[in-house]
Amino acid sequence: MAYLITDECVACGTCAEECPADAIEEGEPYTINDEKCTECGSCVEVCPVEAITEK
Repeated sequence: MAYLITDECVACGTCAEECPADAIEEGEPYTINDEKCTECGSCVEVCPVEAITEK
């Protein structure tokens, strides 16, 4: 199960700070590098605006 950061993203950086695989890249919206992502779900749990969903 891969994850996608939607346009709801407010670019707060919380997900990037939490990601143990360093798979989240800055931008508006932020993006998840599928090659680095280990699908741990940490980003989903910490997103304050629930902008991260399953692909």
